Amino acid sequence: MLCFLKGMAFVPFLLVTWSSAAFIISYVIAVLCGHVNPFLPYISDTGTTPPESGIFGFMINFSAFLGAATMYTRYKIVEKQNQTCYFGSPIVNLVSLVLGLVGCIGMGIVANFQELTVPVVHDGGALLAFVCGVIYTLLQSVISYKSCPQWNRLSTCHIRMAISTVSCAAVIPSILLGRSNTVLPKRALCLDTEKKQVVKAGSPATQSDLEWSHFQSFIDFES
Repeated sequence: MLCFLKGMAFVPFLLVTWSSAAFIISYVIAVLCGHVNPFLPYISDTGTTPPESGIFGFMINFSAFLGAATMYTRYKIVEKQNQTCYFGSPIVNLVSLVLGLVGCIGMGIVANFQELTVPVVHDGGALLAFVCGVIYTLLQSVISYKSCPQWNRLSTCHIRMAISTVSCAAVIPSILLGRSNTVLPKRALCLDTEKKQVVKAGSPATQSDLEWSHFQSFIDFES
């Protein structure tokens, strides 16, 4: 039934490799062109101005497709495992797939609606991608524990939960600091220089931490 899934471990590996290349290439071009500060820029800022915006949009669109393929593959694997040896309600697996696909749609929105052109739509897509991604990793961690020890080692479950915890810890400050940075110009007179630098640096740092946590969770699917 699932013979087409054989050898599909390359999909999450390709997803992480391709997405990492997308962020690194757009970052390097943006820095060389003088479009961003080389110290912890927002991920979206590295894909806002041509020529890096075209590369960023194209590569993140393909990343969204690879993310959806990875999540559907994971869904079918868990579904088959649950049919072979029942360990929990299939609803959790289905909900995690739906949330994951919504997160991939958010990635597509981020790629196609530039931050400076339509910031509300762009920010909405980023929120979908990050929040749905975090919930997806949490649900997959729960599924891993339920299917242990039949289909997962306990150490694997702990690793997935640790990655999920890091993602949860990063998503809230990323949203809050991002919002603070948005309203920063209006409050410039009320904040000294040191506090403004903390806010500006904090949000990209937590955003990057969140993104790399998601990548690690996809790579972990190969185990």
